[in-house]
Amino acid sequence: MSLTEELVNWTFEQKCKKAVESLGKNGFTAVYCRTGREVFNYIINEAEEACSIGFGGSMSVADLRVADRLREMGKEILNHSAPGLTIEERQAVMHRQLTCDLFLTGTNAVTLSGCLVNIDATGNRVGSMFFGPKKVIVVAGRNKLVDGTIEDAIRRVKEWASPPNAKRLNFNTPCAKTGFCCDCNSPDRICRITTIIDRKPRRTDMRVLVVNEEMGL
Repeated sequence: MSLTEELVNWTFEQKCKKAVESLGKNGFTAVYCRTGREVFNYIINEAEEACSIGFGGSMSVADLRVADRLREMGKEILNHSAPGLTIEERQAVMHRQLTCDLFLTGTNAVTLSGCLVNIDATGNRVGSMFFGPKKVIVVAGRNKLVDGTIEDAIRRVKEWASPPNAKRLNFNTPCAKTGFCCDCNSPDRICRITTIIDRKPRRTDMRVLVVNEEMGL
């Protein structure tokens, strides 16, 4: 690792730890992870007693490749993005995620003041974050950190997450073509539900893993 890489890594470590500290003050169970491998091991350990595990469509979680290991452990995987599902089947999986034993998801942004900011098209992901599952684990790479206001976090989502996600999902939106948000009115618009979790939901066991690696969009 070059000196530049060491210094960048150190700088992000301080920001990650600041976010963890703020999340803790806001009632979340927040954990600093140096690598994605630490996140993988944390999830596997927390999944021991779970029977059903929901996936919120997060690239951060998908890149960990944790689903295969969970299947080997005999867990029921609830993934509405699994290939070959009909619209009705996808909808049924989304409903089951709301009451699963463990829900795994990413987040679009985390402020250094300890708030989670997300923008959804359907709301199944954020709905499962708030209430229903016995336990929720949120994975947040260092690229999701925002040293600023809630408005800055929303801007981060619309500028850096929504356009590539629209392109990934093959949605017919202006941002999927240009890479820039224009606050469109497209039928395929994915920016429909904006949520701010500024304190841990009262009845949800929510863990936030802040990772000193780039993860997801």
